[in-house]
Amino acid sequence: MKPTKNIIIACSGSVATIKLPVLIQKLQDSNIDFKFNIKVIVTEHAKHFIDLDSIRQSVDLLDDEMEWKAWNKRGDPVVHIDLGKWADLLVIAPLSANSLAKISMGLCDNLLMCVVRAWDLKKPLLFCPAMNTRMYDHPITSDQINKLKSWGYYEVPSIAKTLMCGDTGNGAMAEVDNIVVEILNKIENV
Repeated sequence: MKPTKNIIIACSGSVATIKLPVLIQKLQDSNIDFKFNIKVIVTEHAKHFIDLDSIRQSVDLLDDEMEWKAWNKRGDPVVHIDLGKWADLLVIAPLSANSLAKISMGLCDNLLMCVVRAWDLKKPLLFCPAMNTRMYDHPITSDQINKLKSWGYYEVPSIAKTLMCGDTGNGAMAEVDNIVVEILNKIENV
């Protein structure tokens, strides 16, 4: 029987969230020496871009509501802490401009931000920026990305292409195959 690796895939409010089912499928189908247990965190805005029922069938799906339902009194689970202990790797794909800004400032206003803030820096955290070209090319974006990298997080760089809005340029989330390669490279050392 193959050993298991625990992975969290998190999606923030970017249209690139539509690629989540493909990312999950490619990880589950990958021909490697271990299998993945996958949990997915979606922000409220990420929910706009996916059919939650299709995701629930293949993995555990977590959101802000789950965080608050789990805790009523001392001794109850603290979801964002438990997730960080459970996971071997966290990948944020996509990481929107808004969530990038929140992480770089240490804000903790939803489940994803709390998981990131409590993340064990000895474990890999990959992030895949995804935003409109105008947002990506703003000078603050590179500052924020560099801040995350200075903490030891790994960037899976955006690519240039024609975006959903019709603009062409930087800021599109990396191709799913490239994200899978980066995940596999990092998880092998965990």
